[in-house]
Amino acid sequence: MSFDLLLFTIVTGGIFIFVIQALIKSIRLVPARSEFIVERLGKYSMTLKAGFHLLVPFVDKVAYIQDLKEHTIDVPEQKCFTKDEIQVEIDGVIYMQVIDSVKASYGITNFKFASIQLAQTTTRSVVGTLDLDRTFEEREMISAKVVSVLDEAAEKWGIRILRFEIKNLTPPESVRQSMEKQVTAERNRRAIVQKSVGVMQSLINTSEGRMRELINRSEGEKQKRINIAEGKAEEIMSLAVATAESITKIGNAIEAPGGEEAIKLELAGKYFQSLAKLNKDKNSVIISGNMSNMKAMLSDLDLS
Repeated sequence: MSFDLLLFTIVTGGIFIFVIQALIKSIRLVPARSEFIVERLGKYSMTLKAGFHLLVPFVDKVAYIQDLKEHTIDVPEQKCFTKDEIQVEIDGVIYMQVIDSVKASYGITNFKFASIQLAQTTTRSVVGTLDLDRTFEEREMISAKVVSVLDEAAEKWGIRILRFEIKNLTPPESVRQSMEKQVTAERNRRAIVQKSVGVMQSLINTSEGRMRELINRSEGEKQKRINIAEGKAEEIMSLAVATAESITKIGNAIEAPGGEEAIKLELAGKYFQSLAKLNKDKNSVIISGNMSNMKAMLSDLDLS
């Protein structure tokens, strides 16, 4: 085989291989949630969606591939100064999504790097307007401000900023120790206050218990005296009623036939019984009146 023929064979084979490779590259399979940016002779031509596509060999070229899924980008730790000149270290996470592949490809060189830089500068700016204590309380406000600034700029880049989260906000060691001491002191103060409140409530409960006990005792004593008084009143009333009934019956008996004589005899019997009791411990008995004339003694009694 001559040299010319060998050279022709090599060149022809190379061209054939090059054409085959170009044909293979012209067949593009776009995955789901992705878009390919195609340039024709160096100029934007079309955007390929998910599926099978066939490009023009040697003319069309896939210049950019954009992933439409949500992106998570770490914002490196940076040092910021608060309004009261305290240095803190802050890092975070950006969540974003490509919504326009053409703008994301041609609107900016690297939208991820640009988002990180803008998030850091915005965070420094917002933290600089807050005191140290408020930086811990206003995390949501800082995140919202960063998202607002990023979203305004990201509209030109064809991306949407979904959210920004602060991962760590670390003060200097000396400040952190002071904060820990302050928290410990506040915790001890609350414990002392709670203990004093408990002691006070215990004393109040004890005094209220004693007061109720005294009230109950006085009420019981009062009711007892009322009951005794009512009992005595009822007793006196019963005696009065009985006496009145007895007097009425005596009066009725006196007015009855022979009643006056019977009453006199009854009184005479009680009279002698009383005389016998006057000197029961002695042998002598004192008798008053004329015992020989008993009838005259009884007639002297006036029962009217």
